[in-house]
Amino acid sequence: MSTSDVTRHDIDDAALAAFTAEHGGDLPPIAIVIAAYNEEQGIGAVLKEIPALIDGLETATIVVVDGASDDTAAVARRAGALVCDVPVNRGQGAALRLGYRIARAGGASYIVTTDADGQYDPADMRRVLEPVTRGEADFATGSRLLGRQETHDLVRRLGVHVFAWLISRLTGQRVTDTSFGLRAMRAEVTGAVELRQPQYQSSELLIGVIARGYRIVEVPATMRLRAAGSTKKGGNLVYGYRYSRVVLGTWWRERRSSPAPMSAPMSAPVSVPGSAPVSGSVSAPGRSAKTK
Repeated sequence: MSTSDVTRHDIDDAALAAFTAEHGGDLPPIAIVIAAYNEEQGIGAVLKEIPALIDGLETATIVVVDGASDDTAAVARRAGALVCDVPVNRGQGAALRLGYRIARAGGASYIVTTDADGQYDPADMRRVLEPVTRGEADFATGSRLLGRQETHDLVRRLGVHVFAWLISRLTGQRVTDTSFGLRAMRAEVTGAVELRQPQYQSSELLIGVIARGYRIVEVPATMRLRAAGSTKKGGNLVYGYRYSRVVLGTWWRERRSSPAPMSAPMSAPVSVPGSAPVSGSVSAPGRSAKTK
């Protein structure tokens, strides 16, 4: 284990202990995990929209504040969230990874992720989570291409198509949106997939889920304009370069460690009963998902 790994685990261990001391060790069935960095202007409105129940199951919202220098933590607490305030800024991927661990440690059955900036509609949460709670999928993600998007940035729109094509070709799994932040999954999935990236973790998680043969679906959802603040991921060129490095690096890592090739012919679209058409895959026969 490298020095950086030791440091990472030390920070996570301390944060989990502090969270448990403040909020207790038991969580309801659905944990909604939000990573937040300097989002004091918008996170309060986001939290007010999050439902207390989804299909009759109680929710708890965990906000992992990633070394913020503003009042993000205080605003989130006032809005009723369970806050894990980490003193070091490590990136959205690291914050989500810690949030997943908190959810699993608290006994949550399902994890839903969304962003702190208001770009995802909480009204879509039930639709995204439904295939997972019904046992029809292990992992579900929203898709702006199957739904709608309000952005007018033509470069970002093109990037969504390019990265969807790239990951589809690399993994053999047809996907339309690789970076949509509103997702739902069985909690144990997050412990079985190897997550290393401090940033741009959405593609790492997606590729890892596909590589391990989990059943995935995409669900039509809405991508709204950012409600407040500014992006922390850099301009289009920086974002595209860094995101592509994560995609290719994760694919190569998983290809080397996976017992089955990830470049099989792309699976055909399937439909989830009671929902719009989505694309998905069924776990490879004879493969089982292991949790850590």
